[in-house]
Amino acid sequence: MNSKRLGATISMLRKKSGMTQEKLALKLNVSNKTISRWESGKGYPEITLLPSLASVFGVTVDHLLSGERRGITVAGNLLVDLVKNVESYPNVGMLATVTEVKRGIGGCAANTAVDLAKMDIRLPISVIGKVGGDENGRFVLSSMARYGINCDGVTVSDKSITSFSDVISQPNGERTFFHARGANAEFCPKDIDVPVLGCSILHIGYILLLDAFDAPDPEYGTVMARFLKGVQAHGIKTSVDVVSSNNADYKRKIIPALKYCDYIIINELEAAELTSLKPYSPSGELNIANIKATMEYIARQGVRSKVVVHCKRAGFALDVPTGTFTAVPSLDIPVSIIKGSVGAGDAFCAGCLYALYNGYDDKKMLEYASSVAAISLTSENSTDGVVSKSEIEGFALRFRRKTL
Repeated sequence: MNSKRLGATISMLRKKSGMTQEKLALKLNVSNKTISRWESGKGYPEITLLPSLASVFGVTVDHLLSGERRGITVAGNLLVDLVKNVESYPNVGMLATVTEVKRGIGGCAANTAVDLAKMDIRLPISVIGKVGGDENGRFVLSSMARYGINCDGVTVSDKSITSFSDVISQPNGERTFFHARGANAEFCPKDIDVPVLGCSILHIGYILLLDAFDAPDPEYGTVMARFLKGVQAHGIKTSVDVVSSNNADYKRKIIPALKYCDYIIINELEAAELTSLKPYSPSGELNIANIKATMEYIARQGVRSKVVVHCKRAGFALDVPTGTFTAVPSLDIPVSIIKGSVGAGDAFCAGCLYALYNGYDDKKMLEYASSVAAISLTSENSTDGVVSKSEIEGFALRFRRKTL
């Protein structure tokens, strides 16, 4: 029995039940220090206490001891988005009017976790990352905790501010980002205690924006690749996302990690950076043949299960074991209901993770993920547009899909 894993399971079940350590101690007739010692992995419950402990949480003793893997952990970027709506994007030296400013959480870990929690309150979600000890950091943590997300894996930096992005959003939904790396630049594998993770899927992003993970590794190519291999060694499926970045070394920082990915979920421009194949024709039409060939190239780098690519017009999935390629057009929603697109990529990713966790086939996965992305467009910030699974499915029924 792994004491740290058992402790993490007790902690997770206690918090899910809404109990304090004191309340659990009273139920079991032990001291608060005993509960703390169990949860920190510094001791085991007496064997005679295991049936009572399991009963309190409504699980079996086997579940308690095995720590059956459930839920999704999202690791990586945590930040604040300052969304600034502008009348137009100015040329150099010119002025544009800011019509509205709103603060919201941002980054792969925050956005994806909140979207997952909002679509299914029963799904265990946890987050791992780093924030600064400032007001923005407290805002990020409180925003996630409000949806029942386990934030125990979030550490607080005593050196850096919470990462933030100024998001300049135009009326047509296009946006531009000005990013300060902040505490995210400190986030590293030492901040993640892999043996205590109780999830079945760990999703981490963004590659190209996590400095410590993007760093070179003499054996594995990147620190991210070494980290993902270690996660897989504990029986956890791995998933990655990438940020769109100018002048980044996509191949050096992404390809080494693919060997240790079960899933990769990225957009068409990020995928194209790994090959010389352009996703669009000179006239602006999607080149589906090139997108498929790019996904096949990514699969050959070692991805175990799924390569998923998304864009405004469609989502694409390649099932690696069978080679099956699936394309699903995006929902054709009216421009009048689009308020912003700042969280659409993360919303699509959350939809995919939910579908993968629940065993959807690729067509159903892409239909659901594109519906989550579409409904996210109805809000200016990253997460407010996403609602419950049933509401998302009802929203999708109101619209046709685009043609390919």
